Amino acid sequence: METILLGDSEADLNRAAELIKNGGIVGIPTETVYGLGADASNPDAVKRIFEAKGRPADNPLIVHLSDFSQAEKYTTSIPELARRIADRFCPGPLTIVLPKNDMIPMITSGGLYTVGIRVPSHSVMHRIIELSGCPIAAPSANTSGLPSPTSAAHVMDDMAGKIEAVVDGGQSEFGVESTVISVENESSVRILRPGSVTKDMLLEICGEVIIDHAILHELEDGQTAASPGMKYKHYSPKADVVMIEGNIKAFTEYVENHMENGVYSLIYDGDTECFPYQYMTYGRNSSEQAHWIFQRLRELDEIGAKKVFVRAPAVDGVGLAVYNRLIRAAGFEVIRL
Repeated sequence: METILLGDSEADLNRAAELIKNGGIVGIPTETVYGLGADASNPDAVKRIFEAKGRPADNPLIVHLSDFSQAEKYTTSIPELARRIADRFCPGPLTIVLPKNDMIPMITSGGLYTVGIRVPSHSVMHRIIELSGCPIAAPSANTSGLPSPTSAAHVMDDMAGKIEAVVDGGQSEFGVESTVISVENESSVRILRPGSVTKDMLLEICGEVIIDHAILHELEDGQTAASPGMKYKHYSPKADVVMIEGNIKAFTEYVENHMENGVYSLIYDGDTECFPYQYMTYGRNSSEQAHWIFQRLRELDEIGAKKVFVRAPAVDGVGLAVYNRLIRAAGFEVIRL
């Protein structure tokens, strides 16, 4: 099919909403990354998301609403702690996993009896949800396994000919997908996927925040993925990614001893004066690294990199989200110097 590129005018957003209401799929900007949007209550439309992405069927989709109060329609219960967290962080880059009802098909939830609920803050995505009147399932709008898209051009690169339209809403603000949490009890939550809503931010409301083991480690055989991004190799360019923990001196020495054709490095902005090899930078702090990481991984593919050594980010704050994406892009191959 021909994939049309739409702008952010009210007429174009109405067109995108009509496509979704009629079972179509539209690439939509959010404040995190671009999503591949379809009516979450329409099993046939959701099936097309999985087909377009090449996404495994047991990888659940997040459902996007225009207001958290609408979660009542699609869930069986909402803990009081979840409501307090939503009051603080919704709309925004946070997803809360809740028990679902039959309004959300099992195909949308990846076979789980829970569903991730998110209220995006991006004005374009928010308006399309309102105009469509649908709960919108919207995983990242990339081919499964590749770096997530942070621009309309990235979506067109991966999805042209597979979906009805892409809405160009500019560059994504945060650059990594939403934080996903589940409520453990009346005072604690578990982070299933890290993002821009950090542990310290959640601790302002919760008594305890648990970091799930799968954030930094592979799921064990037979273990169920409760959130997108937990089970499979994700976010990876065509190049072989190797993550390296260590200061810039140790990193430089390692690259020097493993130099070959097609090797590039991904380093901090402040590392450039003492690094003599082919490189790109991805920011000088965790927030900048989150914003740029997926775009840099795509650019490395564009220039033909065969192997990419990445200087690992810090694991505090938003850095945990960047580290989580990179360790999966690297297939858990980490060199600790």
